[in-house]
Amino acid sequence: MIEFLQYHLPVLLIVIPMIAAPLAVLLGNRRVVQLLSLAVCWTTFGLAIWMVAIVNSAGPVSYELGGWAPPYGIEYRVDQLNSFIIMFISGMGAIVLTYSPYSLDAEIPQSQHYLFYPMYLLCMTGLMGICVTGDLFNVFVFLEISSLSTYALISLGKTRRAPLAAFQYLIMGTIGATFLLIGIGLLYQMTGTLNMADIALQLENQRVVNDGHWAGSRTLLVAFAFLTVGLCIKMAVFPLHTWLPNAYAYAPSVVTAFVAATATKVSVYAFIRVIFGIFSPRFAFELLPLDNALWSFSLIGIFIASIAAIFQQNVKRRLAYSSIAQVGYMLLGISMANVDGLSAGIVHMFNHALIKGGLFMVVGCFVLRLGSVQLDDWKGAGRTMPWTSLAWVLGGLGLIGVPVTCGFISKWLLLTSALEEDLLPVAILMLISSLLAVIYVWQVVEVLYFAQPSEKAKKATEAPLLMLVTTYVVVGANIVFGVWTTYSAGLATKAAKALLEGGSL
Repeated sequence: MIEFLQYHLPVLLIVIPMIAAPLAVLLGNRRVVQLLSLAVCWTTFGLAIWMVAIVNSAGPVSYELGGWAPPYGIEYRVDQLNSFIIMFISGMGAIVLTYSPYSLDAEIPQSQHYLFYPMYLLCMTGLMGICVTGDLFNVFVFLEISSLSTYALISLGKTRRAPLAAFQYLIMGTIGATFLLIGIGLLYQMTGTLNMADIALQLENQRVVNDGHWAGSRTLLVAFAFLTVGLCIKMAVFPLHTWLPNAYAYAPSVVTAFVAATATKVSVYAFIRVIFGIFSPRFAFELLPLDNALWSFSLIGIFIASIAAIFQQNVKRRLAYSSIAQVGYMLLGISMANVDGLSAGIVHMFNHALIKGGLFMVVGCFVLRLGSVQLDDWKGAGRTMPWTSLAWVLGGLGLIGVPVTCGFISKWLLLTSALEEDLLPVAILMLISSLLAVIYVWQVVEVLYFAQPSEKAKKATEAPLLMLVTTYVVVGANIVFGVWTTYSAGLATKAAKALLEGGSL
């Protein structure tokens, strides 16, 4: 039995939540569906941890769907990079769902809970599928599964702005998906295959045959451009970020916590896989000046989004703009195309999932007791909700990048990478941008602890124990992985070295 499960692990990571989603609709009973969804999410997380252990001990795992060998059949391939990603994606999915019952009851009518759980499981299915598949068209399919379910989840928000935010996201997401599909079609036209490893091999063979020049370079450039822009929309890279602030601000708090911790990170993973696994760093960063474009847009986005966050009175929007800035840090590391920089980009996906997931869970606690995401209504809440307020402080320290938090590890790796590449101005701008994070985090701390209590804060009580415990698990992990870096930064460094060497991860 154990050998059977081990052999089928890559597909089980996708099949289990996928089958559970329609089953949740058929069952109908809210409590039963809740227990089923929890069991599925925690089982998927356990399988993901098992997958990481197998990859670390035995190397990459390849799974042939239907017994058809790649590139003719669809291949699922798990290596050090995507095993790391699926581990924290499934982990955040499980813990946010455990946190959710009180928040769901307060923000989503019970009559709509039958929609929430299957959509949540479908979103998990799509995100896990993007990471596991080795087929480029499958990446598109799973990206659309996760996106469509996310649109539905966002629209469940209790304000009238939620459906509009979901619609805006749908429009931008559809544009991004169309760009991806065009890019994939052009690559298929050139290579006759959709297997990502085989596409890379075909492109390399064409280059060798043509004395170091890529054949069909015009088609290849157009495909590269469509894929890059499409993924930048999905990642919410400045200036293609317009869908994100409203989507985060008006979605239910549980949805925001899950999506903020996972969705953009998986898109960043797909971007890394396309750049380093299909086109190669040589093509992207030597033949084309993608590195200059990435770090330029990253720095501009970091500053503009951080400044915008400072002026937001809606705390969810404040954190949403912060997320746009944090994606800039990830791309900044990728653009440096060296071990430290790429390691920083990869590990920051993990660190930011913990930090931003934890902070949005804190917001959910405040929304439950205060009924508002406006800063004015949070005044003095540090006195009536001390544990929730402390969780904000701890998460905020990670967002700033204070030593002994995981956010510091990412920024330190980025800083050393910039200096290694003689990008002193970039390093200086990074340090300055961290000061902007101090401002928008401190403004909330000041309101919580030093302002006269609002009427809502005076009547508030501490968040339920279940919400506090799960929130502190995530916020506490922010400290744990800031001190114990062997696992997170260590795995990221191994994956970065393999990507840059062009070998199997």
